[in-house]
Amino acid sequence: MRLVGKIALITGAANGMGCATAETFSREGAVVVIADVDDEEGSRVTKQIRTAGGTADYIHLDVTDETAWTVAIDAVLGRHERLDILVNNAGISGTFDPDLTSTEFFDRLIAVNARGVFLGMKHGAAAMKPTGGGSIVNLSSISAHIGQLGVHLGYGASKAAVKAMTTTAAVHYAGDGIRVNAVAPGMLPPMRTSRGSADPAWRAKQIDGVPLRREGKVQEVADAVLFLASDEASYVTGTELMVDGGLTAV
Repeated sequence: MRLVGKIALITGAANGMGCATAETFSREGAVVVIADVDDEEGSRVTKQIRTAGGTADYIHLDVTDETAWTVAIDAVLGRHERLDILVNNAGISGTFDPDLTSTEFFDRLIAVNARGVFLGMKHGAAAMKPTGGGSIVNLSSISAHIGQLGVHLGYGASKAAVKAMTTTAAVHYAGDGIRVNAVAPGMLPPMRTSRGSADPAWRAKQIDGVPLRREGKVQEVADAVLFLASDEASYVTGTELMVDGGLTAV
């Protein structure tokens, strides 16, 4: 197993990619701390991991709230005395609001997708420093690289911010033994906050442009996150791993 003895905090882990990552990390020997705003689903995933023989805790966390981050990190350190891995997975879809130029939704996208990652790195790295470092993996998106019809103007901006912060943080924290990388998923099953991108016609058109001619699986993203979080990637920092079926290569 690749994460034996590691303490991992995963945001947005109650569903989708975050849930798949939490389950994958547990199977690889990590103690998993699931963080989300959906307490019911977060508790369900926690129980599911425990039933399968893993070790998991649940913490309510609004990633846009700095005080909540302080409380969450203190809770992790209080229970486990260290933090080895942080996965900044929490995010909202760019197709949740049908008004693709909504100023209110722009602010929400930046708050969750960008500010949430910034706060996670700030407080996560501070927790990792005293124990010699760790690994941070941020979830970016193909939308940081290409334009997409039907997606809010601010979504790509929020994910481009994640991409840029990842490289900057990688340089900033390298001396503390902290690696910072990103995974950029392509066309995956709709997020729980997806609206427009859940439309079958929209999805079919998007998938038609993917060289591998299919949508990705949340497990394929979880496996990429696992690699970057693990010691197998000990000389990898400041990179963004595309998990998009070749879409951005076209």
